[in-house]
Amino acid sequence: MKRALLSLIVLVTLVIVVFLGLGLYSETGSPPGLTNGQLAPCPSKPNCVSSESSPSDNHAIAALPITPGMGAEPLLKVKEVVELLGGDVNFSNEQYMASTFTSDLFGFVDDVEFRVDQGSGLLHVRSASRVGYSDLDANRKRVEQLRVLLSIH
Repeated sequence: MKRALLSLIVLVTLVIVVFLGLGLYSETGSPPGLTNGQLAPCPSKPNCVSSESSPSDNHAIAALPITPGMGAEPLLKVKEVVELLGGDVNFSNEQYMASTFTSDLFGFVDDVEFRVDQGSGLLHVRSASRVGYSDLDANRKRVEQLRVLLSIH
């Protein structure tokens, strides 16, 4: 009984150390930025969504509409909402914004990027985890939460 309990404690400790290590490792990355004027494609892992993915792709998500309430510089409004949700804006200009969200428990970092497409009146968005395989739809939920908050702010 004592041996089983000790083995369980060692296993749980090892799992926690691995997750903490992954959290620290995710802090060392950076957002991919633009590739040929568009947001970078999602990797094959199911921990990313992008409005610039093909509609038939599992990573696809609808772009965010630029509304009149956003004013001449829509990313200023996006910045407010990102910060309201606890994100940090790492870079921003008139056409592109890179932000990060960090999970509370293990400190995993997700990149959330936006690209203004004035011609179509859309904000393209990409949200991706830096480490791990699945995100349990955290990035998709975050983009949908941003969509709701942008529509009421």
